[in-house]
Amino acid sequence: MIGKKIRLQRILNRNTGKTIIVPMDHGVTVGPIHGLTDMPATVDRVSSGGANAIVMHKGMVDKGHRNTGRDIGLIIHLSASTSLAVDSNAKTLVCSVEEAVRLGADAVSIHVNLGANTESDMLESFGRISKGCRDWGMPLFAMMYTRGAKIDNEYDTEVVKHAARVGAELGADIVKVNYTGSAQSFKEVVDGCPVPVVIAGGEKMESDAEIIEMVKGAIQAGGAGVSIGRNIFQHENPEDIVKQIAQVVHG
Repeated sequence: MIGKKIRLQRILNRNTGKTIIVPMDHGVTVGPIHGLTDMPATVDRVSSGGANAIVMHKGMVDKGHRNTGRDIGLIIHLSASTSLAVDSNAKTLVCSVEEAVRLGADAVSIHVNLGANTESDMLESFGRISKGCRDWGMPLFAMMYTRGAKIDNEYDTEVVKHAARVGAELGADIVKVNYTGSAQSFKEVVDGCPVPVVIAGGEKMESDAEIIEMVKGAIQAGGAGVSIGRNIFQHENPEDIVKQIAQVVHG
């Protein structure tokens, strides 16, 4: 699987084995929100700060992933739903591994909401995409969340570590989950997942200190980095906050 190894080196820092991923796929979910109206400018700013990779939908690749400035890994997101849907937790596939290969992706990503009404459909899609990734030597980044009627708290350690394990069991190379609130509890998540685990950024935070404290906890627990969107691209200085995060993630 030399192709997968080469591509993973464009997502994970070769020296630290960790990563800073900035998801920018929000345009499908909620529209052109602040920070994502000028995609090339935002990509330039986060890459200049030291981000390892960005996540975007296929239609944005030639409109946002610029060839100028510092190089940055490209992860193409295959899942989608909108906030206008009756069930916005129901993610559906809108791109294929083959399309991502043609677009020059270094990895692909999928989103699964465990506990949602359509969990079985999303897991079936996960299985098919995982096979495609193995066939093409394409790294798979799985965004694993727990959202549904049976989920009382999507940040609870028990459900988060279950979500992470499902991602690994079905073939993900990197798994993204919610941060559980402390290094001690998040270590349980990391210990139960045999592939690199990164944390989601969550809702927009009030201060840089909050963001950095969360990142420190995840790294202390053995996490492989972060996948933070709004707390980076909606920051008043995206380049600066990425630099701060990089000091923690990459030491």
